[in-house]
Amino acid sequence: MTVNPPTWLKSVASRVESRLSEFLQEEQDRWSGLDGDLSAPLGELTRLVGAGGKRLRPAFCYLSFVGAGGDENSKRLLDTQAALELLHASALLHDDIIDGSSKRRGEPTSHTRYIAKHADSKWAGEARRFGEGAVILIGDLAFVYADQLMFGVNSITAKIWNEMRIEVNIGQYLDLLGSAQRERDLTKTERVCRYKSGKYTVERPLHLGASLAAPEQADVLLEQLSSFGLPLGDAFQMRDDVLGAFGDDSANLTGKPIGDDLREGKPTPLLALAYERATASQREMLNKVGDPQISQQEIADTQQVIVETGALMALETKISMLVEQSVAAIARSSLNETAIKQLTELAEFIASRTD
Repeated sequence: MTVNPPTWLKSVASRVESRLSEFLQEEQDRWSGLDGDLSAPLGELTRLVGAGGKRLRPAFCYLSFVGAGGDENSKRLLDTQAALELLHASALLHDDIIDGSSKRRGEPTSHTRYIAKHADSKWAGEARRFGEGAVILIGDLAFVYADQLMFGVNSITAKIWNEMRIEVNIGQYLDLLGSAQRERDLTKTERVCRYKSGKYTVERPLHLGASLAAPEQADVLLEQLSSFGLPLGDAFQMRDDVLGAFGDDSANLTGKPIGDDLREGKPTPLLALAYERATASQREMLNKVGDPQISQQEIADTQQVIVETGALMALETKISMLVEQSVAAIARSSLNETAIKQLTELAEFIASRTD
C-alpha cells in the first residue's frame, strides 16, 4: 500500500526552496557581475536545486530541531536545511557523471546539457571532457556553498556535519568499487546501502537538527535518533533499490530510466539476496547485470529471476521490519509528541514511496 506524503512536508519544503532561491540568486548576480559567462554554471545549479525533490533531509532536520525544543522560525535551522539540499545537489551532480546517467528528475542531466552546449557551439576540445569537467566544478561549488551556510554552528553540529560529508564520499566510493567488482556479498552491499545514502538521508540530518536545538542534550538525543534513523535510512535505500530495478516507467518519477541499477551493476542487497538464492542457471542470468549493453529483454529476464528466487519478497519483508523497528524507537525518544507523530508519518511514507 502506498502512503501519500504528509501534508506538512510541503510547507517545510517551500521555506527551504525559498531560502535556496534567494541565496543562489545573490551568488548568480554577484559572479555574473564579474563575468557574464559565470551566470550559466550558477544558473544550472539553481535549475537542479529547483527541479523538484521531496526535501527529506531538511524535513528530518526540521523535525528533530523542533522536537528538541527549537524555534521553527530559526534562521540557523533554515540555513542548515538549505545546506543539506546543496550537499545533496553536489552529490547528484557528481553521481550522474560517475554513473553516466542521461536523465535526472525526468530531464537531461547537467553534464549532458554541457556536452550538448559544447557540441552545438563548436568549441575547441572534446565535448565530453568539457561537459563533465564543468559539472564537477558546479558540484564543487554546491559543496562549498553548503559549508558557507553552516558557518558558525556549534562545535557538536560542526563535527556531525564534517562526519556526514566524509561518510557520503566513503559510501560513493564503496558503491563505485562494488559495481566494478560485481559485489554480491549481502553484508558488503548493506554497508554500501547505509553509507552511500541511508546515513546522510536520515540519521545525520536528525543529528544536525537536534544538536542545533539542544547541544547540551546531544549525548542522549543522538543515540535515540540513531536508533530511529539507521534502520529507516537502510529501508529508504532498499526502497530505492527496488525502484531502480522494478519501477514502472509510466508511474516512476525519479527521472532515471528503469533498470539503470541493473545496467550499472549496482551492489545492492536486492541483487545480493537474489544471487545467494539463485540456481546455477539463474546466476548465469544475474551475471549479465553490470553489462552496459544488456538488452531490455535481459533486464526483464533478470527481474524475473529476482522475483523467482524470492529476493524481492525477502527485501520487502526486511523493509517493513526496519520501519517497524524505527517507529518503535522514536516512540521511546524524548522528542515532543508532535515531532514523534510526524517522524512516524515520514517513516511510513518514504518506505512505501513510488519515486
